Amino acid sequence: MRTTTGWRATGPTGLRRTSLERRDLRPDDIAVRVDYCGVCHTDLHALHAYDQHAKAPLVPGHEFTGVVTGTGREVTTFSVGDRVAVGNIVDSCGVCAMCEAGQENFCHSFPTLTYGGTDRQDGSATLGGYSREYVVRDAFAYPLPSGLDPAAAAPLMCAGVTVWEPLRSLGVGPGSRVAVAGLGGLGHLAVKMAVALGATTTVVSRTHDKRDDARRLGAHDLIVSTDTEQMATARDTFDVVIDTVSAPHELAPYLKLVAMDGTLSLLGYLGPVTVEAMDLLVGRKKLSSAGSGGRPATAEMLRFCADHGIAADIEVLPSSQVDTALDRLRRNDVRYRFVLDMSDLDRS
Repeated sequence: MRTTTGWRATGPTGLRRTSLERRDLRPDDIAVRVDYCGVCHTDLHALHAYDQHAKAPLVPGHEFTGVVTGTGREVTTFSVGDRVAVGNIVDSCGVCAMCEAGQENFCHSFPTLTYGGTDRQDGSATLGGYSREYVVRDAFAYPLPSGLDPAAAAPLMCAGVTVWEPLRSLGVGPGSRVAVAGLGGLGHLAVKMAVALGATTTVVSRTHDKRDDARRLGAHDLIVSTDTEQMATARDTFDVVIDTVSAPHELAPYLKLVAMDGTLSLLGYLGPVTVEAMDLLVGRKKLSSAGSGGRPATAEMLRFCADHGIAADIEVLPSSQVDTALDRLRRNDVRYRFVLDMSDLDRS
């Protein structure tokens, strides 16, 4: 086994620095020195649900960048010293219809998650990127284009690909009209990507407070969702509405914004929802969702972001301040993504 250092959950609200074990390299594995790891709302949910008496430890973190430090004997796509990025999926069955279609994120036997998952070979629990080293199958690591800053690129591996998949699958491009509901970790990247794809892009927010940010990110307009007149004026306007609101909320107001034959893509809140059939019927509107991305889409997203200078707006903290980052994230006190600098784990 390989030994590294990382941050392990001690309960629903805290983590402590500890020694971690990684597997020895299999023939198709690479070892990655984790340099930067994004802090995701999923990490908060995992910590909140964590039972400190559970057999398997919890080490969060599923969007990170780093450098290859070792390769298995069959690895040909990476060499020591290469810059890489890893997202929230580290394996899949590889043989189901979804995997064969390049949609490993929808693997019929469920993909192996970067943390909180079960290794498909030895049954061990996967431990995430809040650590200095990660061992991963080479097929689920991606070359990090030279044009991308490694810290700002880390959130692309979860938040970025999550919004990229629906934008691409729904055919967003020049002439498209896109609304992004919620301007947070997901939403700010959805705006940047939609604009770069050529869409006329509008932010939907509860207040005027983020109007300047929306414009800076490239949005053409902002609609205040609590302003009934603005919402009524925008009815049936958008081909695609990307809903990144993470809390439970009514979908009807956002469906009213969708144009005929358009789609509301629900990305932020993944719990139960209630929809009136008439809100879909009038205008032949569609409700969809998406999550993460398959290998082809993830690689395409990284190339697109490098070509268009897209990365997350981040605040970098040393990993020793992980509890601070999580507490502030709980309070939505970040614009728009925390990233942990893991280099302080080298110091004793």
